[in-house]
Amino acid sequence: MLVLALDTATTDLVAGLAEVSDPADPASPTSCEVIAESVTATRAHNELLVPTVTQLLQGAGRAFADLDAIVVGCGPGPFTGLRVGMATASAFGQALGVPVHGVVTHDAVAALLDAPSALVVTDARRREVYWARYDAGARVDGPDVVAPAALKCPPVAVCSVPGQLAEQLPERLTAQAERVTYQAPTTAGLLAAADLTATPGPLVPHYLRRPDAVPPKVTPRSPALPEVDLSQFRAPGK
Repeated sequence: MLVLALDTATTDLVAGLAEVSDPADPASPTSCEVIAESVTATRAHNELLVPTVTQLLQGAGRAFADLDAIVVGCGPGPFTGLRVGMATASAFGQALGVPVHGVVTHDAVAALLDAPSALVVTDARRREVYWARYDAGARVDGPDVVAPAALKCPPVAVCSVPGQLAEQLPERLTAQAERVTYQAPTTAGLLAAADLTATPGPLVPHYLRRPDAVPPKVTPRSPALPEVDLSQFRAPGK
């Protein structure tokens, strides 16, 4: 089956195509071959995502109609970037009639780290970070959002964090880690975090913060405005 993987939860735009053996066939072990992939550092996810997917399909000699499933990262991530990937994946799935599987982006990163314990940190902006902790590849804490200096976590073997944020974390976290690196989400990681045999539920974004937009506050009517009887404007019979 041909699977499209997407993630826009970080500053990396991830799009990839992979051939996956039938995961529902117990007679054969599941195999995954990435046949095309683009991982691009950008903040222009909205402008680049669909053209990137189109180019990947054309380069691989495939078409949208060949897709059998879609996997998309559901964050945590900033609202604007995250919704681009999820809305696009949902639109593709509805148009093509294929299942769309949502995964936690940090789970996809952790699947690539090959470590007994790991901390995955990404930029949440507003001087905060998103984080999750893993033991033997399983998430045991998070995802959550916090100021970098306030992140409390037991020592881990590997810490994945963007370079500009590493020095903002508590020194003990990076000093005690065997390896400090930055691992972007990839097609292989997204597929490793997905259960393609399950019936996907609704996509649920992990924003972890309230949106900036809030309902306007009710302000008292100015005494300079006259009272108006709106009943006189009702349609006859209403």
